[in-house]
Order: sequence, then structure tokens, then C-alpha cells
Amino acid sequence: MSEVEKLPDDAAKLEIQMLHDRVLVRVSAEEGERRSSGGIVIPATAQVARRLAWGHVLGVGSNVRNVKVGDRVLFNPEEQFEVEIQGEAYLVMRERDIHAVATERTEHGTGLYL
Repeated sequence: MSEVEKLPDDAAKLEIQMLHDRVLVRVSAEEGERRSSGGIVIPATAQVARRLAWGHVLGVGSNVRNVKVGDRVLFNPEEQFEVEIQGEAYLVMRERDIHAVATERTEHGTGLYL
């Protein structure tokens, strides 16, 4: 009979490390209900053309080159994998699925700011 490795109890904390080209993102709270520039409230359930979302990068894999922890990134939330960690939802995606990065350390910006 082989030995069975004892699993850590609930009190043990295991740090999550992203692998390869994966990025862990928390979707910004502002992605729910929003206001138009004219002040009209648009509910989160309103169907809009495929809308991209902003999120905050919480972790990156070792092969990620253009995104750092703390950056805000623009991505399509419908094409990502969702994972729940301690009751909160996060998204896991590949670096290539990120459309834009909002950061203070820019080299080739658009001239637009958040």
C-alpha cells in the first residue's frame, strides 16, 4: 500500500503562482451599473455590443513580458476562465488576450488617460 500525502488543513495558506503566459485579473467593480456621459444610468444587465472590461492584474506567469502586477488591463470578459478564490471571482487569461494596458510606465502610449 502506498503512502497518501496528507492534505493541508483549512488553516494553511497556499500562495497562488501563475504559470507560463497566464495573468490573474480582478474585474473592476465599475463594470456593473454605469452612467453615460449625459448622465443616463445604464444597468449592468443592459445588452450592449460586445463590451470590453477593465481589470487589475494580481499575478503574472514567468513568461509574461508586457504586463506587471498592479497594471489595469483591457480585455473581453466573455472569453476568459473564471475562478473563485476565498469567495471572490477572478479571471485567468493569456497575456495575448489582453488588448491594452493602463500604466504609469508607458513607452508607446496613445495620448489617452484614464
